[in-house]
Formats: sequence, C-alpha cells, structure tokens
Amino acid sequence: MIPPLIVGNWKMHKTIAEGVDFVTRLRGRLKETTGRNVVLAPPFTALYALAEALKETGIRLAAQNVWDREEGAYTGEVSTHMLVDAGCHYVIVGHSERRALFGEGDALINRKLKAVMQSGLQPILCVGETLNEREAGQTFAVVERQFKEGLKDISAAEAGRIVLAYEPVWAIGTGQTASPEQAAAVHVYIREVAGGTYGEEFSRRLPVIYGGSVNPANIKALMAQQDINGVLVGGASLDVESFAQIVEL
Repeated sequence: MIPPLIVGNWKMHKTIAEGVDFVTRLRGRLKETTGRNVVLAPPFTALYALAEALKETGIRLAAQNVWDREEGAYTGEVSTHMLVDAGCHYVIVGHSERRALFGEGDALINRKLKAVMQSGLQPILCVGETLNEREAGQTFAVVERQFKEGLKDISAAEAGRIVLAYEPVWAIGTGQTASPEQAAAVHVYIREVAGGTYGEEFSRRLPVIYGGSVNPANIKALMAQQDINGVLVGGASLDVESFAQIVEL
C-alpha cells in the first residue's frame, strides 16, 4: 500500500515570518500525521527557516522549482545542491505554471529531473492537460507525452523515486475540480503508461497524486479513489485549518 502524500504548494505566498507562524500553528492544530506523508513547499526565501521550524514534526520540505545545473552563471536560479543544503527532501518539477508562464518544455523538465535524481532529492513531476486539450480529447495523449519525455533516458531504478502529480491545468486555481472519477481515470492511464515503460511492478509502486482546487470539501471523495495516492494542494494549503482538515482526511 502506498502511504497518502499531502503536499501544500504555497506558490508566491507568505514571508518567512508568516511561514514560521503557519508551521507553529499547524503543529498545534494537527492531531497526528501517522500513516501519511505531509510536505510543505514554501517560496525559496522561507526554505531554511521552515526546515528549522519543522524539525521533529515528521513534515518534510519541498522546493517549488529547481535549475538543471549544479552551479554557474544562471542569475536567479537555484541548484539541487542549494536545496539540499536548505533542508529540502522533495522538489516540484514541471508544474503547469512553470510550463505555461515560463515556457518550460519537456526537454528542460527532463534535464531538471536528471539533476534531481543525482542529488538524492525526490522529484514530484507534474503532468496535465489544458481545457482546450481536454475538450479536444487529448488528455491521455498529453499526459503520456509529458511522462515519457520527462523521463526520457531515466532508468527504472532512478525513476523509482518519482512522485507523479496529475494536475489538470483547467482545474488549478479556478475553483473547478476534476470529478473523482475523471481524476481516477487519468491516474489509471498514467499507471498503464508507467507499466508499459518500466514494468508492472514499477506501476503498482508509483505514487500518483492529484492537484487542482483540492479543498476540505472534496478531499474524502478524491482519496476514496483507489488510484489516487494523495494530493497537491494550492490555495487551501495557505490556511492552517483547511490544510489540517485535508491532512487529517
């Protein structure tokens, strides 16, 4: 059985002080996190402070992005080495906002994944279709391409550390959510693609989580689906009470 993974992606929200205050209140609010893995992804500026605040909680830290080189003249970028040094265990790669707003394509995402693999960090690879692609019946083709191109030339042993996040672009920050059945159907297909690429055993052990307007009202229905192993939470992760309710399932 794959333990549920709950990831809170704060995007460009919260100062260091606000982030530490959130963690302090979350620690007081959560009854327990036994049986599930909880991860917070604050902005780069708050990573180190939150790593300190999260000690002895069992809650892990993720970065929202990473560059594909270890060091060099890449103004504004952050390497895997820096993320490890700041206390990260996970890093989100290929989020739809990185793809759409910053022009990140499959080739760059593939290079980032390779760099993450070498660092020991655990990548959360995001895949998902736009509304136009869904309406055109291209959902499966899009997620298959993003999976295969993202993991190109990555061995099964390396890929075994990956978390796959299905995030339909049309459901991110819109208040729309894929129905549990819609999300589960794509998760099943992702497993089929994973199995065809790396084998059935790999497919069974691959954590596939859902992202797209997840909130306390829909979390139970989503997590009731057999092939949904967790959630990538956006706006609802900014509030202690709503995030705690999601973590507690």
